[in-house]
Parts: sequence; C-alpha cells; structure tokens
Amino acid sequence: MATPSAAPDAFSRAVGGLRAAAPRPEILLEEIAAPQRLAPFSFALSATVLRAGDEVASGRLILLHDPAGHEAWRGDLRLVTLVTAELEPDMAGDPLLPAVAWTWLTDALEQHAATYTAIGGTITQTASTRFGELAGPAPTADLEVRASWTPTSTDTAAHLLGWCAMLASTAGLPPPGVTALTDRHRVG
Repeated sequence: MATPSAAPDAFSRAVGGLRAAAPRPEILLEEIAAPQRLAPFSFALSATVLRAGDEVASGRLILLHDPAGHEAWRGDLRLVTLVTAELEPDMAGDPLLPAVAWTWLTDALEQHAATYTAIGGTITQTASTRFGELAGPAPTADLEVRASWTPTSTDTAAHLLGWCAMLASTAGLPPPGVTALTDRHRVG
C-alpha cells in the first residue's frame, strides 16, 4: 500500500474533504484503519452517535480509490457505509421502515448537494429476544444500513455531511436547532 504522500491527487483531495467537514456535536468521528484489499487506496472513518449521552447508532464510512477506475462504480472513487442503530421494538416490524431508512440516505445526500451515481444498498431490520441462560434484557431491535455510491467529484465534504445527516435520522435525533420535548424536560 502506498503512503499518503504517494497517493494520487484525486484521492488526497477526497480524503481532505472528509477530514474538513464538521458534523453536529452528537456525532463523534474518528479515523480508523481502512480495508486494504478493496482498492489500491482507501480511507475510513467511524462514527458514534450519542443521544442524551447514550450511544444510539454507529457507523463506518470508507472511501475507496482505484486510479484505473472501476466499471461497477462508474468512476474511480467509491464511498461505502455500514450504519447500525437501536430501534424501539415496535418499529422493528414496520414494513415501511426499510423504504423510509433508504430515503434518509438519499435525501440527506441531496440536501447537502452531494452529487453521486451508482448508488445501491440494503436495509435490514431485526428483533431479538433472549431465552434460557441468555435471558435478561427486554427484547431489542436494530436497523442496519449498508450502502455504497460513487461521488461525481473529489469534493467529498458534502458527502460526509449528508452521511452524518443520515446517521442523525437513523439515530432519531431531532433536526439541528430543534430540541425534542423529552430533552427539554430533562433540562428543566
């Protein structure tokens, strides 16, 4: 793997965009080791989403770059994400949830003017109930978003902000500047 200084200019600019964007305060970003076998150059971030101090969602965003381009990507850059979030148990069986969760991603990218092509992914909702020796906490439910898309430019800051907005929606955070009634009640 090449060192960052030997990275192509397009990859360096794309990484710079991901590093430059600042998410809302409830989303904590950290650079992590990127997978090495998916593309000649890669960069990765992890995110933790906090609501009232509790972790309610997490995710990874991976930037891949193949200077030769990739036919399936329809470009030489690719963003790949995995996001998981806790759900209220009654939401786990909602048949509309996958379609709504997909729009959280596409709408967030659009709202931040993050232009892309070749988007695809899956939404998985699960419910878990523990029995026997594992009995304990109440049933849990989770949502998992796996997606990838090709940015149409190396200006990836808008993609990071869109991804963070999707994380916030997935975690059930109110829009920026809005205080949820339950949050306001805790303050008073």
